[in-house]
Amino acid sequence: MDRIEIGIIGAGWWAATNHIPALLRNPHVSTVAINRPDKDNLDKLGRAFNLSHAFTDTAAMLDQRPLKGVVIASPHFLHAEHAALCIERNLPMLIEKPMTTSTADARDLVARAARKGLEILVPYGWNFKPYSEVAYEWMRQGWIGEVRHAVCQMASPLQDLFEGNGLAGTESNIFRPATSTWADPARAGGYGWGQLSHVLGLFFLLVEHGPQRVFAVAGRSSAEVDQYDAAVIQLDNGATISLSGSATVPKIRGYQMDIRIFGSDGMLLLDIERERLELVRNNGETLVHPMSPGAGAYTCEEPVDRFVDICRGQTVFNPGSGLVGMRAVEVLDAMYRSSQSGRMEEV
Repeated sequence: MDRIEIGIIGAGWWAATNHIPALLRNPHVSTVAINRPDKDNLDKLGRAFNLSHAFTDTAAMLDQRPLKGVVIASPHFLHAEHAALCIERNLPMLIEKPMTTSTADARDLVARAARKGLEILVPYGWNFKPYSEVAYEWMRQGWIGEVRHAVCQMASPLQDLFEGNGLAGTESNIFRPATSTWADPARAGGYGWGQLSHVLGLFFLLVEHGPQRVFAVAGRSSAEVDQYDAAVIQLDNGATISLSGSATVPKIRGYQMDIRIFGSDGMLLLDIERERLELVRNNGETLVHPMSPGAGAYTCEEPVDRFVDICRGQTVFNPGSGLVGMRAVEVLDAMYRSSQSGRMEEV
């Protein structure tokens, strides 16, 4: 296939920081079309990357450009609306995390995309790392048996972001993260939607069971969004999950992500911070996958390249599938409902 054109809906901070540079580096991409509602910033972005196909109207970009796929990087609460426009036009989608902000929307998108044979890719950066694919293969091969319990912990140095302040270190970027996306409770702000989606995306890559019910409590920031989350999840096979999130890692430290899965025949440990992947069976058999220094750092170019391959018609493994994205949303939707109601909530 010749080089292809990719469109971006919601071309803001993360699109300018990650998606556009990654697409322009990809040898299979000819051009990138961009969309955002404000013309001044749209023109600014076009000049910065020498992009000539820029639209303030989303439908106009989708209808007028010969796109082979679309990156949806708009604010969280608009993902479902923008994905629906792409599905109507038979376009595969990379939908930024969280895929949607409601279970109903997530299930609807996955079902509609499946009926049309369209791929959804949610760019959980850690899912696309070689060690995560090794962990995926170990789990699919049944090394630890039936999943019985898991611990999922994530913490981030993003207190400023979830308190509604500018994110330190982005002062010289073309755009900075919009506080309305991250710190407005009416627009799906908060640590769950903004960060726990990562650890849930990786967990549901490794574990095939879906969530059934969730109980949660939250600690709120000065912006009144969650910056601490504690939840208990039960899966459809009866397994129990302990989920923890914190936005207040000191800035001198990096991200923490630790997934421990306990099964009938053993356990799997994937610790991103300490760069350790290990599986231990009850009979003493141990598998260790070496992770080089720096392997746990968060990067997100790999999902973009994988998405380009999908748009080119290549058959590739998608570790951020619509199903994975949907299950993460199911947990988060129920988690937020539970933290408001004080009750266990059904998915």
